[in-house]
Amino acid sequence: FFELWLDENMHYTSGSYLTGNETLEQAQIQKCKILSDYAEITPDSLVLDIGCGWGAMLEYLVRERGVKRAHGITLSTAQCEWIHEQKKLPGVKAIVKDYALYEPEEKYDALVSIEMIDHLCSPAQSRQGKAIELYRTYFDKVAQWVKPGACFGFQAILRNRVPRSRKDLADLAFTADVIFPGGLNPRLEELTAAVNPRWEILEVRTQRESYGKTTGEWLRRLRMHETTIREKWGDQVFIDYERYLDTCVRAFDAHWSSDVQMKLRRID
Repeated sequence: FFELWLDENMHYTSGSYLTGNETLEQAQIQKCKILSDYAEITPDSLVLDIGCGWGAMLEYLVRERGVKRAHGITLSTAQCEWIHEQKKLPGVKAIVKDYALYEPEEKYDALVSIEMIDHLCSPAQSRQGKAIELYRTYFDKVAQWVKPGACFGFQAILRNRVPRSRKDLADLAFTADVIFPGGLNPRLEELTAAVNPRWEILEVRTQRESYGKTTGEWLRRLRMHETTIREKWGDQVFIDYERYLDTCVRAFDAHWSSDVQMKLRRID
């Protein structure tokens, strides 16, 4: 299903459109380059991708950066199997593990994580004032996995403004309840508070327009395969994902949401 409308390497996160004229595939490679540069990754780096998805970033590290060893953790058995059976990347090991339970066998030289933190805090927990505490627990935990002075290339979807119309609110609620149940995008100020006292923020780059372009291209490709999707997965799957992606495009265009990339360095 996702192969029909994501890019060829299966990135399910925002690309980075630097000129606005790139293809989706080019924008995704540029995203990987930015985050790899932020993490100061070299061919000899032992790298961990936290929330590695279908292994697109791991593939970039091996194929484009010459990384000899890279690990990934995911909550999805299907994604883990895809990495090992479809990608078959030398030096790459992916496992199914909750980050909170993960204990590496050796310290990493660098970390990357792309829009995984958006799944750590539920709307209910945020209403209880627990967001910063949950994010800080995450940043504390992953800091224990790296060598002194290691860098972290980090990306997250952000929530900004609240829409005013009932339809827009209903569409956002649908996305949160049906497509990503239990997830909530952080606010930028929550992240900048939560990295302390473990990480120093060296660079911050927002790319709201890039995510608008990314989701717009996903929507175009989804609609291009409408007949196939309806026949193989049913009408409701197409209807739900069209509504979700259309809502995303409007969310980034109207500043309800944004996207951030950070370069973090462990404080020692």
